[in-house]
Amino acid sequence: MSNFAQILENCVILKGFMAFTRITAAEAAALIKNGDNIGLSGFTPAGTPKAVTAEIAKIAHAEHEAGHPYQIGIFTGASTGQSCDGVLSDEQAIRYRAPYTTNSTFRKHVNAGEIAYNDIHLGMMAQDLRYGFLGQVDWAILEVCAIEEDGKVYLTAAGGISPTVARLAQKGIILELNAFHSPKSKGLHDVYEPLDPPCRKPIPIEKVTDRIGTPYLQLDPKKVVGVVECNIPDEARSFKDADPITDKIGENVANFLMGEKKRGIIPPNFLPFQSGVGTTANAILFALGSNPEMPQMEVYTEVLQNAIVDLMFQEKVKCASTCSLTVTNDKLLSIYDNIDFFKDKLVLRQSEISNNAEVIRRLGLIAINTAIEVDLYGHANSTQICGTKMMNGIGGSGDFERNAFLSIFTCSSVAKGGAISAIVPFCSHVDHTEHDVNIIVTEQGVADLRGKSPIERAHAIIENCAHPDYKQLLWDYLKISQKGQSWHNLAATHAFHDTFIKEGDMHKVDFSKFA
Repeated sequence: MSNFAQILENCVILKGFMAFTRITAAEAAALIKNGDNIGLSGFTPAGTPKAVTAEIAKIAHAEHEAGHPYQIGIFTGASTGQSCDGVLSDEQAIRYRAPYTTNSTFRKHVNAGEIAYNDIHLGMMAQDLRYGFLGQVDWAILEVCAIEEDGKVYLTAAGGISPTVARLAQKGIILELNAFHSPKSKGLHDVYEPLDPPCRKPIPIEKVTDRIGTPYLQLDPKKVVGVVECNIPDEARSFKDADPITDKIGENVANFLMGEKKRGIIPPNFLPFQSGVGTTANAILFALGSNPEMPQMEVYTEVLQNAIVDLMFQEKVKCASTCSLTVTNDKLLSIYDNIDFFKDKLVLRQSEISNNAEVIRRLGLIAINTAIEVDLYGHANSTQICGTKMMNGIGGSGDFERNAFLSIFTCSSVAKGGAISAIVPFCSHVDHTEHDVNIIVTEQGVADLRGKSPIERAHAIIENCAHPDYKQLLWDYLKISQKGQSWHNLAATHAFHDTFIKEGDMHKVDFSKFA
């Protein structure tokens, strides 16, 4: 083969113009050295690079086998999948990681104290990188569905922090051109990176579907060191089917919101929704969509799930803005196959725009997120089991709940077959303070905390949200508490958790010994 033929063989040809060098995933991974920080596209496993990170794990394994150090830092939009967080943590390849994860393998290594994990509000991640708070970005690895010769690239199923890591990358940019994602999706994204202070400009989004940027990400072609061609499906997460508990929570949320509409608190045409991730979120959206009094919904959120896509097909959701298509692969392909239907109804944004406090307040969102536990005064724990074990990060729940028109947290009243009460005297870890929580909903009912003093909140939560098996224990806690603006017995605030750790059942708590 001639030298010119070899050059052509190793290049990606774009519109007849020889542009970026084609490299293998292994060759790309070999560029990443011990101590480097990589910034990834994507938000959840959607849109996250999958070929290069799997090869980095192999390098880490070989280096460690040879007795050499090899660890990197990872900056992402949100969680990733097994091909990143999973395999890299199993190979002890991650020194530092921010801002969010849901991967069970990664969780195990974090809770073993092996990874420096920094839990950050997702809306702040790109900004914190630009401000220099988290260190240098050495490499950006971006998953794309199309490339143009002047450096325009089209992202796949998520926005994430791609513009920021691409601009900040000091050593170069690696592109994963993933044929699984259809180039037909090129018009879905609205790429926009805000200015930094001082004199930061307003973000001019006034409606859910407003577009303020470009459908592509403009790169500096000189920074692109290679293109890795692949065809790898997203590591789609499927959630458990709804059950009577989640259905009842969904029904309670829907009935409450319809009541607010009738009282005139919510406008007749309603307000846009943000909903968290998971089975309960899906059940709530289905309950809202099934309610005959519910007008066509608008969704402004960070994660779009199957339920919203189905409701869009049914024309119960008019339009949606999101950072990520966190859907099953069959649902993702159905979006690509029906792109003419979605192109004026669906917008994909960066996380600092989808989760932006200014925009959330302007649009007046109804934010609905899931808590692990809630205490008597309305503090909510989204991340930690018994105050020490990370379940997953705070994600965007703080971005939305703190700035929403209406802040709603949902959870089942009990867990582990009733051995755990999700309503506790005091949260073992606080992600959302009482000042940011308006409404708590369990399958038992709804506690409206607006306009209530701390002790009034406690009464509303016990009466409306606690499981009947735990109501008396919670009243017993208040009886032994020191009276003040809030009522607490500091020796017993975490007696529910301590009893569960020692006895395996919160029912066995004995408050009489604290009296």
